[in-house]
Amino acid sequence: MEHSTMTFAKRTAGLLALEDGRCFHGISVGHEGLATGEVLFNTTTTGYQGAFTDPSYAGHIVAMTTPQIGNAGLNPEDDESASTPPIRGVLMRELSTKVSNWRATGSLPDFFKRHQIVALSEMDTRSLTQHLCSHGFKRGVIAAGDWSTEELIQKAKESPRIEDTDFIEQLTVSEPTEWSDPYAEERHPICSKKIAVFDFGVNRSTLRSLNVLGAQVILLPAWTSAEDVLAMQPDGVVLSNGPGDPARLGNVAAEIAKLIGKVPIFGIALGHQILGLALGASTYRLPFGHRGTQPIQDRRTGKVAMTGQNHSFCVAMESLPPEIEVSHINLHDGTIEGFRHENLPVFSVQFHPEAGPNDTVHLFEQFLQI
Repeated sequence: MEHSTMTFAKRTAGLLALEDGRCFHGISVGHEGLATGEVLFNTTTTGYQGAFTDPSYAGHIVAMTTPQIGNAGLNPEDDESASTPPIRGVLMRELSTKVSNWRATGSLPDFFKRHQIVALSEMDTRSLTQHLCSHGFKRGVIAAGDWSTEELIQKAKESPRIEDTDFIEQLTVSEPTEWSDPYAEERHPICSKKIAVFDFGVNRSTLRSLNVLGAQVILLPAWTSAEDVLAMQPDGVVLSNGPGDPARLGNVAAEIAKLIGKVPIFGIALGHQILGLALGASTYRLPFGHRGTQPIQDRRTGKVAMTGQNHSFCVAMESLPPEIEVSHINLHDGTIEGFRHENLPVFSVQFHPEAGPNDTVHLFEQFLQI
């Protein structure tokens, strides 16, 4: 789709109401309705389609800090989920009315309306971001149409918290499933290993990164037992990204603990946190999370890399057992971005090696070469 220009026949007012009473006005550019969720901000400058279709955003209303969104349209190859996007709402400073990209097959307003996602443009996203940075996570209601401000604030106060919500059951596969990339054009095989991937809300790009290197990828339900995993005789296990509080997944962590030392393990994002729990560590909630592009440092080499991130929780550094080495740290706040076992083929990263910059995509090769 090249140089496609959108026009809006009518301008419906919209409102974001936070649980603390703060409100932000905008114009509806999506589904005309109401949605509740936890409000957060994403600082990425590109890749908005990946954010809007990432299962890790389940239960969230996302504000994009980049001033203009939608220039490149959307295309099916860049969707991170094959199902309906679980994101609750989108907030933007400006929606581009022109789509100009050779890969585009649709526009953002079409996407929002097709999936019934409430979206507001002409929002003061700078002020909203400053408010969230100062006061932390807030539950909110995003609405398009004629709604009472007081009613929306009350709905925000009554909406469920992320810590009290289970998302994995809605996102994980129901049975073991072999996955191959439907859009693969070129492969660079370095192995033919069988990799079992625990599906906590996995991104397609993670599966693609393994598949393109020649791995046979088997998706597993989140609740798969260690006994069933070992019966498959995989060459390695990947713990995927996903939404929610890792502390709610103690039963999953207990099964992962039984795999440690029996098969190589690579954890990503939520999978990294679950692996930390399996090793006896604890997790905690960050003030407003890391979403977008973040700088991390490899503690062994001192090299700095830019990474794509999307998480609200973190592994507590002081809770790690002595045999675990912290491999990467976040250069903004010093939090853990990766760790490895000193003696076993077990390692994980908090960031997404396959998302955003390509600085850390080599980690998939490193895992397969183990």
